[in-house]
Amino acid sequence: QKGSSPVAPVHIVNEESADKTNLGFIHAFVAAISVIIVSELGDKTFFIAAIMAMRYNRLTVLAGAMLALGLMTCLSVLFGYATTVIPRVYTYYVSTALFAIFGIRMLREGLKMSPDEGQEELEEVQAEIKKKDEELQRTKLLNGPGDVESGPGTTIPQKKWLHFISPIFVQAFTLTFLAEWGDRSQLTTIVLAAREDPYGVAVGGTVGHCLCTGLAVIGGRMIAQKISVRTVTIIGGIVFLAFAFSALFISPDSGF
Repeated sequence: QKGSSPVAPVHIVNEESADKTNLGFIHAFVAAISVIIVSELGDKTFFIAAIMAMRYNRLTVLAGAMLALGLMTCLSVLFGYATTVIPRVYTYYVSTALFAIFGIRMLREGLKMSPDEGQEELEEVQAEIKKKDEELQRTKLLNGPGDVESGPGTTIPQKKWLHFISPIFVQAFTLTFLAEWGDRSQLTTIVLAAREDPYGVAVGGTVGHCLCTGLAVIGGRMIAQKISVRTVTIIGGIVFLAFAFSALFISPDSGF
């Protein structure tokens, strides 16, 4: 019949693409949150938040650390998304190979570790924070109660800004950002964004960082000392290998 028009298949295609998009987001979210948790628990950024929260205002430390981690997650997702100009089949299998390498390395590191492995990194972070505190105290002594050259007029806005951006906030932000740059979790976020839904990776990565940093800030040293870095590293290796292994069953063109 000439007058008939195939309208129904269009709706079916739209529903299928919407379902695929939703599944892609969920898959990326779950992948990102699980990878971040196993990468960050007992990591340097975790110890920074834990130790600083014991010495300073917890909310300030959490805000500074989360801003750094959120910014780093967004940058990593952008780096990963930039690689999507390369055909997906290549980025998919390259990222799968990287997950396999990360997984094998983490398993090897975990099996070689002693049960109290995290203590060295904990002490290193404590020394780093102590050094930053000494620098802060020296700056305060040099500046004095007010800047004599600039006159008394500048002290009021300085105090006003200090209420919102305190030296502790800046310290938490700087230490966390520098510790995270080039870290395993940053690299895995880039790799994930190259093969998964970037929005799902961004949200999942940020939520994962929130959970780990929140746990560090609330629990402090007690959690830092009780976490077995060896166990977390071994579990992390298994998670990374599981993502690499999943490539055998998921097609690169499946969209998630």
